[in-house]
Amino acid sequence: MGQTLVMKFGGTSVGGAAAISRLVDITRAARADWPRTVVVVSAMSGVTDQLLAGAYAAAAGDEGRPAQVAAELRRRHLMALSELIEPSASEDSQTAEAERTLTGCVDDFEKLCEAVRVLGEASPRALDAISGLGERMSAPLVAAALSARGVPARAVDAARVIVTDGMHQSASPDMEATAARAEAVLLPLLEAGCVPVVTGFIGATPAGVVTTLGRGGSDFSAAILGVALNADEVWIWTDVDGVMTADPRLVPQARTLPELTFREISELAFYGAKVLHPKTIRPVVERGLALWVKNTFNPAGPATRVARDEEATHGGVKAVTVYKGQCIITLEGRGMIGIPGIAARTFAAVARTGTSVAMISQASSEQSICFVVPCGAAAAVMKALHDEFRLELARRDIDSVTTSPESAVVTVVGAGMRHTPGISGKVFGVLGQAGVNVVAIAQGSSECSISLVVSAAEADAAVRAVHGLIEIEMDGKRAREE
Repeated sequence: MGQTLVMKFGGTSVGGAAAISRLVDITRAARADWPRTVVVVSAMSGVTDQLLAGAYAAAAGDEGRPAQVAAELRRRHLMALSELIEPSASEDSQTAEAERTLTGCVDDFEKLCEAVRVLGEASPRALDAISGLGERMSAPLVAAALSARGVPARAVDAARVIVTDGMHQSASPDMEATAARAEAVLLPLLEAGCVPVVTGFIGATPAGVVTTLGRGGSDFSAAILGVALNADEVWIWTDVDGVMTADPRLVPQARTLPELTFREISELAFYGAKVLHPKTIRPVVERGLALWVKNTFNPAGPATRVARDEEATHGGVKAVTVYKGQCIITLEGRGMIGIPGIAARTFAAVARTGTSVAMISQASSEQSICFVVPCGAAAAVMKALHDEFRLELARRDIDSVTTSPESAVVTVVGAGMRHTPGISGKVFGVLGQAGVNVVAIAQGSSECSISLVVSAAEADAAVRAVHGLIEIEMDGKRAREE
């Protein structure tokens, strides 16, 4: 299918009537160049959190909280609908359908919460049914707004299109079945000149049981549909100018990166940056589709293109991010030297606690091994390690298992670093000049990133110091190009 574009709009991009009006303007402009345009929408900002809060309150036996959430959701969505649709068009069938759908979703929420309250448990299946209602309310709202502004549009429930396995809250798509559904459901609309407005975040099993796609779910929905429809490009609309060199809240002079590779953006996402989740990007990049990150509130502004890893350009550091609220766990002892299996037993014990390890560093002498975990999990990890190595601790083969005060992982990212000598020296140089003490270091063999542990108090200073290096490199590159 030629000239097909999939655009995804996040929660802030559909957060109210003003934001949805921008979405309509963007879609109208895009259709001038893209005759086949699919829009994927998230829930309104904050709605998914409200839905889940109501579900958990119901599970705890609270009857009042779900009713409050339902009233607020009904008020917010119907108000947006009334602000978007002229009174003369209020009787339009699309508008009336949107109003019925919004009301029906709120009613479904109250019924589901009552069932959860009676059972006293919010199962993963119930949470999927409840948390996906936000997208089911925003899609008809957006479709009605588009139609009212002269853009033929139709809300489409992704449960009719995206086929997944039964892993509730983190489902995986069946791409072959989804492609067949997309051809049957979406292609006729596109060929008729209609814009399908598809619910993000949700899918369904072959039996029709609603599932959700987990973190980054709406972005993932856009990627899935882009591949299923063999689209030319996928645009992800957010509330920032593409992917930034750093968090602009920490570094006001942060800049938009014109291009990032899959590996680079995956590193940034893992370490807490507000960028696309790797599972979103992978199917699009593997298929060779163009993927852009743009700003709904500044559509003519800078944007970021996500490229294949093999397209990495030579250069130095591109971005820096910080992962706060971390602690270093250290196993230390001369009896560890040359003893096979210590690391395997260590991380098996950590895995049993369900804790994710952000970074690992080990001395070449094998006298110590340290790794980074969220501070909230440190106590459980410490207990698991003491249980695992109780004999070694008693024999003094392992001298101690300790945890640090709160720390932060600062990660410096740039695929071109592998081709550029001296990057590590420059990074440590600027940190030294800023008076930042580095507690631990880890660098992958791919040399795409360097991760450094610093104290929580020095985290922001470390990010700003490294960003100064990025600015110098970007200015130098611009000067060379000119």
